Amino acid sequence: MPPMTASPLPVILDGDPGLDDAIAWLLALASPEDVRVLGVTTVHGNVGLHLTTHNAGVTLALAGAQVPVYAGADRPLVRTALTAPEVHGDHGLPAGHLPEPTCAPATEHAVNFIIRAVRERPGEVTLVATGPLTNVALAFRLAPELPRLLREVVWMGGSTGQGNRTPAAEFNALADPHAAKIVLESGAMLRMFGLNVTLQAIATPERVERLRVLGNRAGTVSAELLTAYAAFYRQRYGLPGGALHDPVAVAAVLRPDLFRMQALNVQVETQEGLNFGRTVCDLYGVTGQPANVQVGLQLDDAAFFGLLFERLARLP
Repeated sequence: MPPMTASPLPVILDGDPGLDDAIAWLLALASPEDVRVLGVTTVHGNVGLHLTTHNAGVTLALAGAQVPVYAGADRPLVRTALTAPEVHGDHGLPAGHLPEPTCAPATEHAVNFIIRAVRERPGEVTLVATGPLTNVALAFRLAPELPRLLREVVWMGGSTGQGNRTPAAEFNALADPHAAKIVLESGAMLRMFGLNVTLQAIATPERVERLRVLGNRAGTVSAELLTAYAAFYRQRYGLPGGALHDPVAVAAVLRPDLFRMQALNVQVETQEGLNFGRTVCDLYGVTGQPANVQVGLQLDDAAFFGLLFERLARLP
């Protein structure tokens, strides 16, 4: 990971909100001393692109932020599209009394915005991707110099172990494994935060209540979203609450000291079959292949939630 700078890092938030994307973006927008959000770019994923783009506007309205929204890829590069209504609901943000977006999405395509923003700030921009990597891969194909112009890519996706959408594959990797392959092989500085570490960030009932009593709308909505999330995690995983997958990636930009990382060779399976979409992480160096990814292995969950509570309390 490149060293932190004294001034706020310019970041692009790319994702598919989705309730944990929304909370991740609220965390970033509440942290102006650490990051300056240049724009948010939306992609297919948890729900369809028209809904992820709408939900991006809702999230910005919740934060009281004036940041441009750019709609991106509405489907994967090769495979058929996936959604996750069983987790995120039919509309992606299962909460009541949500604000409407305050402005329309920009006319520029997300991929073109990513290319333009990175070219304007060579070596400075961090791209935080919390959904399928379709937009990022398309940008890398259209502008082959982009991987070396980015400061880094921080991705919530994959796993060193089991999957969640299939026994082998995590949802974001499975939703577009061909895009993940392009990004993993691009030579970009890349940090990956997969299920093995994000499942350490569990929103227990006590933590959800801490959000609820922050006394602001962002806290109330976040608590409502995580309450809707919890039943799925109790039923499938036997956990006492939902995992904050995507906020972990944002926290890694704000507070890299909260994580234990390891440089690994990571590849993704793009052949149809039982392991389709699996991120294969060479934990023990058995392949002899050089490391291409810094992989998150361990999280200080108490400090992570302390950061989340402190930052979200600043919002309206």
